[in-house]
Amino acid sequence: MKSLFGLMFVLAAFVQGRTFAGEVIAHPSVRLVPGEVRSVYLGEKQIADGLPLVPVDNSAAQDAFLATVLQTNERNYAARWKRKSFREGLRPPAVKGSDVEVMSFVRSTPGAVGYVVGRAGPGVIVIDRF
Repeated sequence: MKSLFGLMFVLAAFVQGRTFAGEVIAHPSVRLVPGEVRSVYLGEKQIADGLPLVPVDNSAAQDAFLATVLQTNERNYAARWKRKSFREGLRPPAVKGSDVEVMSFVRSTPGAVGYVVGRAGPGVIVIDRF
């Protein structure tokens, strides 16, 4: 069902002529450029300007984000994080259930990076659109 929702959202954005489905957001303390987002979510970039990064996934937008930004699917993403957890002791990003939860977490957590459907609210910075 989650995959179907993500696919419908991406198709709706395409049909409406929109070039993005959501925004990648961060705590104001985070300094990243759009090209670094992929590395953060793949566990390759863990620190920016001496600050530990704390990525968080959004179950409401995960399929679109994985397909667009990471060029993968949920199965491969989960498998990658299982390997990283086993080999490097890294924890996968926490999963929040909605834009509101992601924005609240990012707003209150230094180093946090997340993504939302549509436009971000106040108190966060927008790193990129997808």
